[in-house]
Amino acid sequence: MNTAAAPEPFLDERKSLACVHCGLCLSACPTYLETGNENDSPRGRIYLMRAFQSGRSPLSDDAVRHIDLCLGCRACEVACPSGVQYGELLESTREHIEKHYGRSALQTLLRRVAIEKVFPFAGRMKLALLPAKIIRAFRAESLLPKFAREALSLIPEDAREGQLPEVAAAKAQTKGRVGFIRGCVMNVLFGDTNEASIQLLNEAGYDVITPPQQVCCGALYAHGGNLNAARDCARRNIGVFENHKLDAIIINAAGCGSTLKEYGHLLHNDAAWSKRAAAFSAKVKDLTEVLEKSNVKNPMSKVVTYHDACHLVHAQRISKQPRELVKAVTGKNFVELPESDVCCGSAGSYNLTEPEMAERLQRRKTENILKTGAQIVVTTNPGCILQIRAGLKKAGAEQIEVLHIADFLKRASPGCE
Repeated sequence: MNTAAAPEPFLDERKSLACVHCGLCLSACPTYLETGNENDSPRGRIYLMRAFQSGRSPLSDDAVRHIDLCLGCRACEVACPSGVQYGELLESTREHIEKHYGRSALQTLLRRVAIEKVFPFAGRMKLALLPAKIIRAFRAESLLPKFAREALSLIPEDAREGQLPEVAAAKAQTKGRVGFIRGCVMNVLFGDTNEASIQLLNEAGYDVITPPQQVCCGALYAHGGNLNAARDCARRNIGVFENHKLDAIIINAAGCGSTLKEYGHLLHNDAAWSKRAAAFSAKVKDLTEVLEKSNVKNPMSKVVTYHDACHLVHAQRISKQPRELVKAVTGKNFVELPESDVCCGSAGSYNLTEPEMAERLQRRKTENILKTGAQIVVTTNPGCILQIRAGLKKAGAEQIEVLHIADFLKRASPGCE
């Protein structure tokens, strides 16, 4: 059952009024590009947010649907001339919705149980993957309903948990001492990538500390409107990493990175934690920000393209560094991807909660990749890798490799064998 909007304010009114409704965000918004509906645009959604807060609009099914359909990719922030902090407005609105809107039993099960109670916990996630392994072993995928087949197609068949030492010493002259965020989904499904990331850092001269006490970064909670759980994750991680004298804290997953860099904002109203959170966030660096370009004498012969993960290119404004790393390996065999910074439809858990729109964006991304003639697609986020691999498989192009940049660079680095 749906309820009217609660009277207490949830938006920073000043920040919401920064939107002057100029429309420059429209061409950057993936859902608007697909639907052409003003309510599925950033400025349309901000209008709805303000209507919820003022009580002019109840949390109706239709209105909430437009907010749910937002990917949270934050491409609008880059396009906006007024500097609207859309990501913050969206998370505050989603928190309000989750407190005051009655979802269906299926959506509640998916959002509050499957996503929040499984994904952030490695042990639970490994148990949850067992049915997928059994179904694949018996080739029973065709017996599943469409949404279940779609979800199963995202799980890599070669998933392996990473075995990360608490301390991994630099192999070259030591440049510094860094912490490493292993992630939740990342370390369970992309253990090889985490290991490759640490090896690359060691080769670059960094001692790498991976504290075993670290927890989920909180991104899954924050994007889903559970900001209290996200804040709890932030406090726990800050406390863990403060115990180590570190020059930087490295993350190799774009979605996690944007949340880690925003701990200062997440805890800005907590007097006991705000300064500590800001100090933590100031140390967070994406892997591509600390690695140096390789001097490759024989560039890779395969054609390679690069997909911009939304929370790296939009939220963190990192585009140049990963491209330079890839181009150093490929030389003239690098080709730009059309609409490289348009979301692939993964967006954290979006491809599970909004499978129809996710599939439309997946198809759009796949078609653009095929236009390039690329044999390898490189990106920086686990969700993007899973989504793009599944899309290429649907298109009959599963021979095209989709690699995390750490795996790609390790392949080109003799020292990481």
